Order: sequence, then structure tokens, then C-alpha cells
Amino acid sequence: MRTNYLAVLVAGVAYWIVGGLWFGVFFGKAWLTLENITPEQAQHMANPWLPYVASFVFDVLMAFVLAQLCAWRSANTAARGAALGILMWIGFVGPVMYTSYLYEMRPAGLYAINGFYPLVGLCLAGAILGAWTKKAA
Repeated sequence: MRTNYLAVLVAGVAYWIVGGLWFGVFFGKAWLTLENITPEQAQHMANPWLPYVASFVFDVLMAFVLAQLCAWRSANTAARGAALGILMWIGFVGPVMYTSYLYEMRPAGLYAINGFYPLVGLCLAGAILGAWTKKAA
């Protein structure tokens, strides 16, 4: 299989939109509270556009890497792609984040907000990539 760059871009954008909804609509207030950030502090960031641009670039990068893994594992359906995204979270993202949270003595609720966002994002991106595979000519 070959890399479908349009699928990678769409998966990255979808992951990025999930982040906007996750932290802006669903868990924004709880996240600010658990991070000890006031709404006023959040509104007066030095570079307010930088986190959005950086997260978009990284989300597209993760979608690209996940696309390579989907190709290597022949994850050519939405279910297989989503399963691969979940597997990557279970094997890498979740454990690394949780270990850091344990040493930093951060609240479990904060781990749930920060940690489950990439689980949902990787699952969605994997589903898009798996469903939208480009077959070899």
C-alpha cells in the first residue's frame, strides 16, 4: 500500500478538531481548574496562536506515522485502523503519560482529561486512515 496524503491530512485535521472540542467544549473548565490556570491567564498567553499551530503540525505528523503503521499492518478498514490507533495508545502514550503523572503527583482527573484525548484522537485518525487506504497500482 502507498501513503494516501490526503487521508493523512484529513486524519490530522480530525485529530486537531477533537482536541479543540475536548479542551474547549467538553473538558475546558475542568482542565483549567486541574492545571491551576485561571481563565484570565489562559486569555493572556504570550503567543496564543503557537499551541494551535504546533498541535496541528504534531497531529498531522502522528497521522502520517499512523498511516505508515496501517500500511505495514494491512489495517485497511476503519475497524482495523481504529484498533491500531488504540493499540498505539495502550502500548506507548497511556503508559508514558501515566508514569509521568505518578512521579509528578498530578491528579488522576487531569490524567483522564489529558490522557484519553490522544486515545480518542488516535482511534479516530486510525479509523479514517484504515477506511481510506490507497491500494497499490
